[in-house]
Amino acid sequence: MPPQPTSSPSTHSPSSLSSSSQRPRPDAQHTEVSTAYLRQLDEERETAMRTSVHPGSAFDGAPPALHERLEAQVAADADEMVALMLDLAEHPEVAFQEHRSARAIADVLASHGVEAQVGVHGLDTAIRAEISGAGAGAGAGAGSGADDAPTLAILSEYDALPGIGHGCGHNVIAVMGLGAFLALAALAKADPSAVPGKVVFLGTPAEEGHTGKEYMAREGAFEWLDAAVMAHPYGYDLADQTWLGRRTLTVEFHGHTAHASAQPYMGRNALDAASLMYQGIGLMRQQTPPTDRIHAVIREGGERASVVPDHAQLDLYVRSQRPETLKDLSRRVEEVARGAAMMAGVGLTIRWDEHPPSLPVRTNEALTGRWVQAQRRRGRDPLPHGVVSPSLAASTDFGNVSYRIPGIHPVIRIAPPEVALHTREFASAAVSEAARTAAADGAYGLAATVLDTLHDPALAAAIAEEFIAAGGAIDVPGFFD
Repeated sequence: MPPQPTSSPSTHSPSSLSSSSQRPRPDAQHTEVSTAYLRQLDEERETAMRTSVHPGSAFDGAPPALHERLEAQVAADADEMVALMLDLAEHPEVAFQEHRSARAIADVLASHGVEAQVGVHGLDTAIRAEISGAGAGAGAGAGSGADDAPTLAILSEYDALPGIGHGCGHNVIAVMGLGAFLALAALAKADPSAVPGKVVFLGTPAEEGHTGKEYMAREGAFEWLDAAVMAHPYGYDLADQTWLGRRTLTVEFHGHTAHASAQPYMGRNALDAASLMYQGIGLMRQQTPPTDRIHAVIREGGERASVVPDHAQLDLYVRSQRPETLKDLSRRVEEVARGAAMMAGVGLTIRWDEHPPSLPVRTNEALTGRWVQAQRRRGRDPLPHGVVSPSLAASTDFGNVSYRIPGIHPVIRIAPPEVALHTREFASAAVSEAARTAAADGAYGLAATVLDTLHDPALAAAIAEEFIAAGGAIDVPGFFD
């Protein structure tokens, strides 16, 4: 998830304090980290916020009377959604282990008369439910131009962070998506013509550090869908946030041991290769685009100084803002690894993507415009792309969805900008009054965006045409082969 412009103070558990207290005190203190660049970004952002306005949407969307009914339904379900949001926060579960969370969401669906499947699309904790209104077809996929009414998906996440809980606010994401789906289900039950199409609810596990949506996609979760929407809590209301694609890489260097004093010339030093690669990446960064990111640690590098190490390992993250630039950056990093191995005279093993990679998010502006209109109805005014610097970005597996079908992943404010994601402070914000308000505003926003698309053929056509113009669907599993 995206980092914030400023960071909150570090929080240490008693166990971490006790272990750190046993370490020897350093001879010299570290150099203070300058906040000058962050202050500059803050000033630029504040200036942009005063002058930037999202254009909204020129499409008609659904009739105003339906939006009134939709808002009323979201309000009627609000207390139940807040109770679930707090319950998920009280019982956080990490990636692929969200059994209680998935069951709690499925139970709420069942209480509203909606049958939900748990353990679908290849993941034990994934959820799928569907509703159909008048004219619903099987769906034909993005840009098909089919005459059937569209089939749209609303996504929810509910995995937490180890040791921090819902420090990324996925408990809020869960109820925004669920509340949106239930509001549309109530409209369709009362009047099938109010929801002229099919709406799919997908509970998507394992976003934190993983790519649960990609696993689900490979099991058919997004086939026959025309678009997908979800929203994420944040320190701002942004219509479109930069999300980088991400790949992981493990490099192992294989050398020969030798006595480091008596016969060093009989060895081949794997740690030398690891060090050369680490330095090579550092030098390469100057010749990469500003939003590219490479993070590396030397996981292993020998055990005794008197032995030439025969094994070393680096773990790396590689990130970039476009699929094509991510592919190029991946190639360059791999070339550095091979060059380091040649210089040190060692062998190497390269393993990409223990878990599937994340692609950047391709935002569909036609869909985004309807989200903005809905949020303005709720008293919010989402800012356009670029107001928050694209250098303040991370990754999400929703990107893999957005290169299969049109999609949006806006962010909604639940905390001050200085409260960073992935902290205990943000976990507290995820159960605050601001989060409760955002849960309702986000639920309405997602439901309204879907409803507008189902009712406005011109909007649905524009969404599909924009997706095709941007390059259409790509072969996500095979893209980096």
